[in-house]
Amino acid sequence: MFDLGRSFLASVERSPDATAIVDGASRLSYAQWHREIRRVLAGFEALGLRHGDHLLAALQNRVEMASLHWACQFSGVIMTPLNWRAKAEELDYCLRDAEARAVAFQDVTEAAVAGSPVAQRLPRIAIGGASGGTVEFEALAEGRLAAGEPRAGAEDVSLMLYTSGTTGRPKGVPRRHRQERAAALAHVAQNLYGRGERTLGVMPLYHTMGVRSLIAMALVDGCFVSLPRFDAAAALALIERERISNLYLVPTLYHDLVSHERFARTDTGTVRKLGFAGAAMPDGLLKRVAAAFKPELFVNHYGSSEIYTFTIEPEAARKPGSVGKAGLNQRIRVVRLGADPDAVAAPGEEGEIIADAAGDEAFEGYWRRPDADAAALRRGWYFTGDTGYRDAEGDLFVTGRIDDMIITGGENVSPGEIESVLSLHPAVAEVAVAGLPDDRWGKRVAAFVKRAAAVEAPELDGWCRRSGLADFKRPRDYVFVREVPRSPVGKILRRKLVAGEYETD
Repeated sequence: MFDLGRSFLASVERSPDATAIVDGASRLSYAQWHREIRRVLAGFEALGLRHGDHLLAALQNRVEMASLHWACQFSGVIMTPLNWRAKAEELDYCLRDAEARAVAFQDVTEAAVAGSPVAQRLPRIAIGGASGGTVEFEALAEGRLAAGEPRAGAEDVSLMLYTSGTTGRPKGVPRRHRQERAAALAHVAQNLYGRGERTLGVMPLYHTMGVRSLIAMALVDGCFVSLPRFDAAAALALIERERISNLYLVPTLYHDLVSHERFARTDTGTVRKLGFAGAAMPDGLLKRVAAAFKPELFVNHYGSSEIYTFTIEPEAARKPGSVGKAGLNQRIRVVRLGADPDAVAAPGEEGEIIADAAGDEAFEGYWRRPDADAAALRRGWYFTGDTGYRDAEGDLFVTGRIDDMIITGGENVSPGEIESVLSLHPAVAEVAVAGLPDDRWGKRVAAFVKRAAAVEAPELDGWCRRSGLADFKRPRDYVFVREVPRSPVGKILRRKLVAGEYETD
């Protein structure tokens, strides 16, 4: 099997003059990018980075970040990207945990690097004029070029992603070249990407969606159009100027695109393929996006950092809420909560979603965390921590996280079902549901609503009643907020809602 370095070389040889990456004024063909990667490889040698070492990169999406990623694939150095918003303490922890041998950073992360004792003892690659580095990215190897042949194989570790750490310490997720390549190939097939596709590279390269977009474009001789930080106006301008052909985003970013005042004036006709992942797309937004782009393909992708693809729904607008059936490299089950892998739930019965850990895209365990392995990997299956059910046609519906389940008066309530109902109300821009402490019921259902137009609680309660939502699932509280708190990749942060960390409207 090819490693990722050889995969990149294949594109260089097929399409040397095709534009491979765009970042502002920087535009590199595949041949030019390969030359830049060889320069970075020589820089790795000068820094003493060797096969199997970890390079931690705390960077936004930019050409240097992508070049470092590909240089790691050629060299056998393990790319270890971290959220550029990370504080010094988190940076310190991850540097120690990964035993990183160098760190790359830019202006937005220089304070965290300066405040990290571990980082201060390592070689520090400064990018874009950031202060506090031991070497400038531009000066790596002083123009020398290393040999351009790969030094890593399919069994070597390609990268190590860190989970968000919302339930404890961040966990490292090491993934081999063969797992990364299998995931990217399946992504190409399941999104019907053709040669020369052009994607908006805005999903962060510390997140599995961003990495998949980067690798998938290289596999099809395509172009990765980098956007360092999402801004709807800037994204729309790039879509029009660079003739973007596909988008792979979290639902929040689609919401911001179609809601922006410039959308109607922007030529988005080149965008024919849409994909989303990272969070459920509310039914109301699903309809808006489908009407706005009129795509040939609208894919709902359900997966994780650990196992890239669980399921695929290639016609998301046809069956709102469905995440479809198992992907090309996967088998999926829904099992009864707290049960073993053989206790398969009946159609319509809610349970925990588990995935076959022998799939081609699956990781093999967390980095030095046997406790996490024991909790997540059991009898050859990965327990996702997500709840869901299959319908009569065998399609999977994700209802939430086990940790998010609201137990009210002894009944289990999944926030996602209520959010889908409320999202269809025309005055609701965004909604999140959480359980608040209640002396009588244990938890009471509360809806946190960002309004698109004037609306009050009685109207929304009536909407829920008319929808057929079971009485015990109806929200007892409506809180109108300025913004629904979300993670950088669009996941609802319910813990902040429960803790009162929001602004009322």
